[in-house]
Amino acid sequence: MKRCDKLLALYGRLLAAYGPQKWWPAESAFEVIVGAVLTQNTNWKNVEMAISRLKDTGLLELENIVALPVDELAELIKSSGFFNVKAKRLKNLCGWLQSQGGLDAVATWDTGRLRRALLGINGIGPETADDILLYAFERPVFIIDNYTRCLLKNMELIQGKEDYNNLQRMFEACLPPDNGLYNEYHALIVRHAKERCTHDSRCRHCGVEAPI
Repeated sequence: MKRCDKLLALYGRLLAAYGPQKWWPAESAFEVIVGAVLTQNTNWKNVEMAISRLKDTGLLELENIVALPVDELAELIKSSGFFNVKAKRLKNLCGWLQSQGGLDAVATWDTGRLRRALLGINGIGPETADDILLYAFERPVFIIDNYTRCLLKNMELIQGKEDYNNLQRMFEACLPPDNGLYNEYHALIVRHAKERCTHDSRCRHCGVEAPI
């Protein structure tokens, strides 16, 4: 079976095992953007606590975060870990968005231009940029994270040394440019990676990771 066929078969297995994930959990595109920065090097529960604090204080708005002193923002997002660094990164990103006219303005940009601009912001790497592009702006870009790399290596679909851009191109060459498909595929990989083998007959890992 060719690699592209295997990637499609893997998606089918994941979907059959776990069902639709309805990811990213957020009430607005801006909340997705904030979450994409806060989720760096932490788990989602910690991010949810930080976002809840921003909501409870009425500060989960672009203009509010831009105006908020960085030390106060860091205190509010403390649960997300590395809060001083993330506060600066979030301020950088929000300041840039405001300087460009806000989310509605940059949403009119083509995907390549928007991705290049995001990568030019201090603290925004490829994975965070693509989280924002896919989940906030609904652009068909495939996200490569450690979960994806580990799963594909375990299934011997890659060697594991490929760089981010090469793996992204591999997926995008094999799959139609459908942001809904990319959204679901990435979310399913994350769900699969977060579950652990329990040696139970109902365990879904073996069915997903069996040779294709």
